[in-house]
Amino acid sequence: MWDFPFFPDQASTVAPEVDAVYFVLIGLAGFFMLIIAGAALFFLIRYRKGSDADRSNPVTNNWKLEAFWIGVPFLMAMGVFFWGAQKYFEIQEIPDDAVEVFVLGKQWMWKVQHPQGKREIDELHVPVNRPVMLRLASQDVIHSFFVPEFRIKQDVVPGRYTTVWFEATKPGRYRLMCAEYCGTGHSRMRGEVVVMSQADYAAWLEGGETEETLAQRGEKIFNRAGCSGCHATDSASRAPMLTGLYGQRVQLESGETVVADEAYLRDSILLPQKHIVAGYEAIMPSYQGQLSEAEVFALVEYIKSLGRESEP
Repeated sequence: MWDFPFFPDQASTVAPEVDAVYFVLIGLAGFFMLIIAGAALFFLIRYRKGSDADRSNPVTNNWKLEAFWIGVPFLMAMGVFFWGAQKYFEIQEIPDDAVEVFVLGKQWMWKVQHPQGKREIDELHVPVNRPVMLRLASQDVIHSFFVPEFRIKQDVVPGRYTTVWFEATKPGRYRLMCAEYCGTGHSRMRGEVVVMSQADYAAWLEGGETEETLAQRGEKIFNRAGCSGCHATDSASRAPMLTGLYGQRVQLESGETVVADEAYLRDSILLPQKHIVAGYEAIMPSYQGQLSEAEVFALVEYIKSLGRESEP
């Protein structure tokens, strides 16, 4: 007996909503297809060669009928558009209590780093009934993070961070694949998302060998790369202090202000000339080609952790 369901299981909070929009679109398309195909078939038979149909084609005007056939499809299309747009913006709004996980796409594997220290390859362990936000980056080419049962698909683009979130509703194992052709090994770039009860997930995070957290790993990279020489609190160099920087607004030399989020921190490490902080010289060297995306993940997480100890 073939175990091949017609449609993937609905295993996330957004899956039923995405399916509802999809099925309504398919239903409307099918409805109008039947009307148009039926009319075409009727006229094909009615006015076939040799039929006794009236071909005088008298001119008639019925503005009410014309308004109906223009207005009703327009209102239906706009209704689906605004409904879909509302769901899209809801899906893009990441919950504040989401668990954050870093995912690196690399030919041809998914490398996963949990802030608590756990690392995985081609597997992603997450808790059930808890929002999970993935921060995605690519080491080489464009990939696409796709979990059919969750109805999520997000391109993973070199040189930038992208994000996607989901909340799994059923424990189990779900397919993870790359949905963007990324080279000769594209078909092998598969894995699993393992959804666990929250108690089992907590035990899994603490189980196995003791590993340093992502922030601790980032601190080692911070010192090894010489960042502490300019950015340490007691440094004599004219460089911005990093304690408490994350999430703050930064005044740039150009006069504009930006929020010091993950993308800003990443650019400051790899493309330091992109955002020159007001009052400081452009002396920051680029670490592009010297640090891998996994190391940048860790370094950004360390910078984010600075100042947290002093928070109430």
